[in-house]
Amino acid sequence: MCNTRTASCTNFRMRKTIILLFLLALEAESSYELTSQDLERVLIRSKRRWVLNTIELDEESPGPYPRKLTELHNDKHLNYSIKFRISGQGVTEDPKDLFTINENTGEIFVHRAIDREKYSILNVMFDVMDKNTGLILDKTLAFNVAIKDKNDNPPRFIPEVLSVQIPENTKEGRLTFSLQAKDIDELNNDNSHISMQIESQEPALPKISLDSITDGIDSMIANLIFTGCFNYDKIKTYKLLVKAWDHGKPSLSTTTTVNIAITDSNTHAPMFAATNFNTSVMEMESNKEILRIPVKDQDTPNTPASRAVFTILKGNEEGNYKIETDPVTNEGVLTVIKEKDHEKTTQHELEIAVDNEEPFFLCVDGKPVTPIPETLKRSGTTKVTVKVIDVNDPPVFQNKIQKVYRVEEEEPGDVLYTPTVTDEDSDVTKLRYELVEDPAKWMSINPKNGKITLAKKIDRESPHVRNSTYTVTMRAIDDGEPPATGTGTLVVHIGDKNDNKPYLISNTSVMCGNKADRVKLRAEDADIFPYSGPFTFTLDKDDPQMKSQWKLEQSPGSENVLISLNRLPYGNYSVPLKIADQQGVLGHDVLKVVVCDCGTGDACLGPRPRSTSLHGAAIGILLASLLLIALLLFLSFHCKKKEFKQFACTDGSPKLMSYNEEGGISDCKVCLQFIQSPNGIYQGLMPEMIKFEPRFYPNSADHLANLKRESVRGWTKNRNSTYNSTRGGFTRSFRPVSDWNMQEHIGRKLYNLSVEQQDFPECYPHDYGAEETNNEVVTLDQLSVYSTEDNLDFLQNLGPKFCTLDMICQQGLKEKNMKL
Repeated sequence: MCNTRTASCTNFRMRKTIILLFLLALEAESSYELTSQDLERVLIRSKRRWVLNTIELDEESPGPYPRKLTELHNDKHLNYSIKFRISGQGVTEDPKDLFTINENTGEIFVHRAIDREKYSILNVMFDVMDKNTGLILDKTLAFNVAIKDKNDNPPRFIPEVLSVQIPENTKEGRLTFSLQAKDIDELNNDNSHISMQIESQEPALPKISLDSITDGIDSMIANLIFTGCFNYDKIKTYKLLVKAWDHGKPSLSTTTTVNIAITDSNTHAPMFAATNFNTSVMEMESNKEILRIPVKDQDTPNTPASRAVFTILKGNEEGNYKIETDPVTNEGVLTVIKEKDHEKTTQHELEIAVDNEEPFFLCVDGKPVTPIPETLKRSGTTKVTVKVIDVNDPPVFQNKIQKVYRVEEEEPGDVLYTPTVTDEDSDVTKLRYELVEDPAKWMSINPKNGKITLAKKIDRESPHVRNSTYTVTMRAIDDGEPPATGTGTLVVHIGDKNDNKPYLISNTSVMCGNKADRVKLRAEDADIFPYSGPFTFTLDKDDPQMKSQWKLEQSPGSENVLISLNRLPYGNYSVPLKIADQQGVLGHDVLKVVVCDCGTGDACLGPRPRSTSLHGAAIGILLASLLLIALLLFLSFHCKKKEFKQFACTDGSPKLMSYNEEGGISDCKVCLQFIQSPNGIYQGLMPEMIKFEPRFYPNSADHLANLKRESVRGWTKNRNSTYNSTRGGFTRSFRPVSDWNMQEHIGRKLYNLSVEQQDFPECYPHDYGAEETNNEVVTLDQLSVYSTEDNLDFLQNLGPKFCTLDMICQQGLKEKNMKL
């Protein structure tokens, strides 16, 4: 006995099942008589199902239908009451409803004919089920139905009608096309094996036949050959009838028509219309068409077989002529491309040949001729006689371009050049000469002999000079009919003199005061080496202020740098410079230096600062103003009334007010004087120290508060581009302050105070009419006007005349017992 849990038992049961299935198949064979198309084969494993057998079914079987195909058996009927169920191709898959089964007996029926070209084999699956419970007892069974081919398809040509073109000059042998036929019956079967033959040919010559037939993947290919040659002039089309048939039983066949069109080739040589042509050309004429040569050709026009190609065989050894084909008329166009001298040659004779673009093809007695003799390729040549007509030759300069060398600034009258001119057809003594091009009008020419003389001094730096050369063009005119002209060129190479002073390439430079204290100097000179750079820079030695502010660092051949000795306030500065070239020629120039805040770049942030340098006129005005102030002070001490009056705003308009009647005032020696200008900005004079209490007239309170707010706002917005506010102190001098400077200065100070001293009290308007003492008010000493850019040291020494005026003023002050 076998233990069902062991592997050997499992194998035993499997072998037992296979043997049983085989016996069932034999039993099915003995139970009915097989038809001629039924064939049982051994069991094969197909994926998950056992394929019990393969049944062959004739393609397009005539019936009758339904017809029994086979009958299924299974050993499960020994233990169960079974029934069968089929599925797959022919049942539940295309072609659907082809097969049905009697589920009780297992008989399978076919219901219609089937086309093998659509379905060559069908896979049908069946299950064995318990008839009582419906449970599947065995579902691993299948069988195949192979459709047996029937010769029901004839060969078909691809394409059904073939039309081709063959050139007339095709060499005998295999043609450039082939025939293809296909039979869709079963491959490797007589039903699909094809044969071909040519049934008919019109016209019969040259004879075309089939060369060979080769098998393709699913078609047959036949090549064609011919002997002899085609003649386009006689026969232009051919028609072949080709038959193809298979080897099935019965055999099926089909035919196709092959239409062959012959295209024209070069079988006729071109011919000249005449054997001789005559033409003429003017002496010294070039690039001109002088003759058109017509040809005849019997081949098809506008094809490579008829398009002409011309060749000059003889007479053009010097390359004076060329011949081309007119693409429209097919003529030969003869052109003179190089002038011919009548004095040397009066007549030319050219020999010209013509061919076609396509090689010549020759067929004699139905056979191509290879190779073709040269005498047969061309029908002949033609001769062209070209007569050279004499014309008046122009004068010829012996030297087309003459070079001379001179130095600039030489005195006029120097003879630069006398040309040598020849003329084949005229007397050279009768030639006349003219200047054609003399841009600067520096030259004069003798009209009889062409002698060129210097009429003015030459300047090498003139805009008419290019690369130290000056070009003059002259011409000689003969007395022929019509007059002929020859031209010559004089090139004057001009040597340089040191007649130009060096100057700055750019006289404006930016010094970024926040990160640099130097600027580069670059100069140039209109002269060339050795009368130009490297240059030497020096400051004006007579100006001590320049020496105190600037210095130069330089070395021959290297970079020159202007360096500021002190940290300069933002503004514009003028630096006079002396620039010397290698030979010591001195040039004077002024470098304008803009000192500004550049941030992180190399350009000024915002608008550039206003100028801080004082020119002579400004200094004169300042001195006159100081003298006028001194005179006014002197006169004020001689007034009858001793009161000291100031302008102040009491009701919104300026009024004269007596200050000696007031009570306590600030402890400063001299108070700041303010006068309101029409535009609302305060002007005045400041002594060496400014200390005052924040008192203002009531009517001016709102205006000054607004002034403070606007000044702080303006300074906050533009503080990067205004004056540096970190320096203090003011020298003992007077300085007029402009509207703009005063507004900006006060705004800057108020901004600094609001930023640096958060607890600094606000300056409110104060009523001076209330005569009281207020010693607790914080002074605005930090508002002292100062700018190191305004160097007023020059006021310490204003000359003898000012000293005399100062002595007079001092004497008057002593008499009045007054002190400033």
